[in-house]
Amino acid sequence: MPEEILVERPAPHIVRLVINRAEKLNALTKPMWKQLGDLALDFAKDDDIRCLMLRGAGEKAFGPGNDISEFANERSNVEQARSYGRIMHDTLTALRDFPAPTVAQIHGICVGGGMEIAGCCDIRIAGAGSRFGAPIKNLGLVMAYGELEALVGLVGPAAAKEILFEGRVFGAEEALAKGVLTRIVADEEVADAAMQSAQTIAAGAPLVARWHKRFIKRLSDPTPLSAAEYDEGFQCFGTEDFQTGYKGFLAKETPEFKNR
Repeated sequence: MPEEILVERPAPHIVRLVINRAEKLNALTKPMWKQLGDLALDFAKDDDIRCLMLRGAGEKAFGPGNDISEFANERSNVEQARSYGRIMHDTLTALRDFPAPTVAQIHGICVGGGMEIAGCCDIRIAGAGSRFGAPIKNLGLVMAYGELEALVGLVGPAAAKEILFEGRVFGAEEALAKGVLTRIVADEEVADAAMQSAQTIAAGAPLVARWHKRFIKRLSDPTPLSAAEYDEGFQCFGTEDFQTGYKGFLAKETPEFKNR
């Protein structure tokens, strides 16, 4: 049986996780959710990773979310749903809190839990023919707090209500307008565009990318910054990469950052 979550290293400092169940349009099972989350947590400890990419196998789907065929055995009552939901929420949190930038490479169908996974990524690049939505009202299914957090953070309360109340499946242009996507490209250019984004990120100073990601998240918290937090904004000036960067700029040379 093939691995259902693949780990690829397409370029230096870049790891790509592939939801590998193309015959089911990359529908996720409970073990797949767990494996995806565990991998994200493991790679979060690796300071050499400058960008994490996610994609679905093939070009028909990023993912439709959960495999409904397993609901009878794994998600048929409140107790089972709570256990299943904890795994899903832990995985979404691991992706959302990944310390380095993350890029979603989206082909085709990206609905339900698939859209939730993509929504946890910092940059979301999709083909013009991709489709999005969360038609879970037709299943009598609620998007619980742990899943809803990323959606509301991306599109805001009003658009989140529209997406959930109407349950429509909508196209890439509407997804871009709502904030679900960062960028749309031609379907045949998705892989190249996502890889280019990841490589552009990886070429920059990695400590800076991690600081920016953490600072942006912190600014969503209305609590005033502490003196230590404020001062952290100047720590980059004490790094070797700062010396490399500004001296390379003056010398008109491409810097090679060492992550220190």
